[in-house]
Amino acid sequence: MGYATGVDFKDNAGLDAGQVSDARGRSFPGGGLAIGGGGGILALILALVFGVSPGDLTGGGDGGSRNEVVSSSDLAERCRTGADAEKYEDCRIVAVVNSVQAYWGGTFRGYRQAQTQLFTGRTSTGCGAASSDVGPFYCPNDQTVYLDLSFFEVLRDKLGAQGGEFSQAYVVAHEYGHHIQNLEGSIARVNRSRETGPASPAVRLELQADCYAGVWAANATRTGLIERLTEADIADGLDAASAVGDDRIQETVQGRVNPEAWTHGSSEQRQRWFTKGYESTRPEACDTFGASSL
Repeated sequence: MGYATGVDFKDNAGLDAGQVSDARGRSFPGGGLAIGGGGGILALILALVFGVSPGDLTGGGDGGSRNEVVSSSDLAERCRTGADAEKYEDCRIVAVVNSVQAYWGGTFRGYRQAQTQLFTGRTSTGCGAASSDVGPFYCPNDQTVYLDLSFFEVLRDKLGAQGGEFSQAYVVAHEYGHHIQNLEGSIARVNRSRETGPASPAVRLELQADCYAGVWAANATRTGLIERLTEADIADGLDAASAVGDDRIQETVQGRVNPEAWTHGSSEQRQRWFTKGYESTRPEACDTFGASSL
């Protein structure tokens, strides 16, 4: 994909491809979606700006039938070491997932691993049917992160991010931040609120996930998979956080900014909370729900 910077993985570090299932190229068994492939960036923007979940977009409840996800044998064959993560994009995702879960497994008492599913186009989840138009997301019902790798092209080409491999790591770490929130019970509490705005529960939830991503980044080299992170890597993460700020997307799409509709936080908020997590190195610093100012 032509990224200018690369995360420096430990060449001999072993990867666990079992944490990532590969459903790419498999047909969706349940028919069409309420949003189709033609929705593209518009549906993604709806998801990012207005907080639309896959279940909201499709009317899904418990998700009905699931995609048949077979063994990730191809990933297991190709994604064995950190050296493979530096060669192949999907192996890089495996390595980041491994690193993020290694960190939280050693930090969060009672941590339960979450699966990541790679898919193309559309899939069925515990939160309802979804397509790649909704962007990466975490489903609390089945404790799975869903990711179409084409999102990173959207992030760069449509949303104006610079790219860089750590922008991918930021996205994955953010979604696993939601897994921690699910284990903490925060997602269930926030889902009962429909409030929007720069200090809304929904924004606090997203900013905390950004902060958790920063905490992981600060501790990533301790997980045995990443050799080092450079200032350029962190800049890539901050740039990606800025690209998905509510204000930036609203300005691009609508030509105006409406803070009362925010559900994920402004570019500045998202960068600030990622930085707070990175500089503090501790999850305790990520109490967005108790913060008087975001």
